This record gives sequence, C-alpha cells and structure tokens, in this order.
Amino acid sequence: MKRFHLYAIFFLVLLGCTSKKTPIRYESDQLVVEQLTKHTFQHITYLNTQDFGKVACNGMIVIDQGEAIIFDTPNTDVESEELIQWVEEELGCTIKGVVATHFHTDCLGGLQAFHKKNIPSYATEKTIELATAKGHPVPQVGFIGTKELNLGDKKVILDYVGEGHTQDNSIGYFPSEEVLFGGCLVKSLGAGKGNLEDANTAAWPQTIQNLKSKYPKASTIIPGHGKPGNADLLDFTAALFMD
Repeated sequence: MKRFHLYAIFFLVLLGCTSKKTPIRYESDQLVVEQLTKHTFQHITYLNTQDFGKVACNGMIVIDQGEAIIFDTPNTDVESEELIQWVEEELGCTIKGVVATHFHTDCLGGLQAFHKKNIPSYATEKTIELATAKGHPVPQVGFIGTKELNLGDKKVILDYVGEGHTQDNSIGYFPSEEVLFGGCLVKSLGAGKGNLEDANTAAWPQTIQNLKSKYPKASTIIPGHGKPGNADLLDFTAALFMD
C-alpha cells in the first residue's frame, strides 16, 4: 500500500509537470511572435537600414475572449498579412484594431494590409499629421492624450506622455497583466541612442519619468527594439539621455 501511495504521488507530480503549457512561439523568414504573458505577445520583424544595418522591430499583440489588438504594424504589408493570418488562424482571434505608436515606418509601414481587412487603426492626432506630411500610410482614428479600447471584458490603454524618440511617440498599456508597450520611447538594456533624426533628447528623460509615475505597476515592458524587461528599461532610457 505504501509503495502504491508513492507511485501515485510520483504520477501526480509528473502529470502536473507535463500539463504545463509551453509559451507559444512562431517563426518564419520574416516574422517572429513570442508569448510574454497569458494574454500578451511580442511580434518582431526586421528593417534593413543604412545606418544601423538589419534592425529587429517590436510590436505587441494583446488578446482576450477571442479578440485582439495589435500595437505597431510590421514594416511591410506582406509581413502584416502574415501577422494578421497568424493571429486569426493560430490564436483564433478577431483583430479589433491596430495602433501606430509613432509615424516612422517600423510602426505603420504595413498599415494598408490592416485597412484592406477593414481593421480600424488608431494613433495620436500628431502621428496622423506627421504621417500625412511624410506620405506614409495614415491611421484612421486620432486621439489626444489618453484613449481606452475595449478588448473582451478588459481595457487597453493608449497614451501620450511626452516627446522623446519623436514628437508623437505614444505607448500602450494592458492593466490586467501589467504589460507596457513602450515602443521606441523605451530602449532595451545596453542599447545605444539609436535614430535621433526626429528626437527631442532634452525632453526624453522627463517623458520617461512621466511614464514611470503614471504606470508604476508595469512589470513587463516591451521596447521598440531589443529584449523586453522590467522597469529597469525605463531607468536605463532616462539615464541614457541625461548627459
């Protein structure tokens, strides 16, 4: 009987280990998707640049109850089409919207693929203004300050907290899982200053402080390029532009 009891415990432990779900990961030649939390994913595509070579560009996918919202498009429509198909078929989600966090190509270059699927796009009014002036794809729905989007029975926050990488850089926050998409406003640990062509480096540290103060519970932070982390990314970014 004692031996049977030990076998039963061993079986239950083994069952518990093997029943843990492995985080979802997808990879093709042009797109990578990695699960970060139960309801959030990081999508990665690659941009060939003259000054920085091949650069990995991040975006975020948030899901709940069969619905999804995507932050930043891949760089091209072809890559966006692949991402849309993956979210719809592999996650089984209807995409309720796509958010462009600033006017550069790595945020809205693949926007037309979403529009062709009648997926509404969101951005700050400033992003819409700058995208229009540059001849880039233009988001459809503008906002000033903060905007909330419904996702299942949860909320997703879009917010503008100040200038930094660009005049218009906004962020996304998913309160239920404390995940913040900083986009190019936030640097990964060890990163350099990057593309400063449209930056306001003097305002950048204060903007990061605004972000820290407004979202102190953010525990997972996704930068525009490089690996996600915690609030250390905010401290690193602020310090990078203090000099």
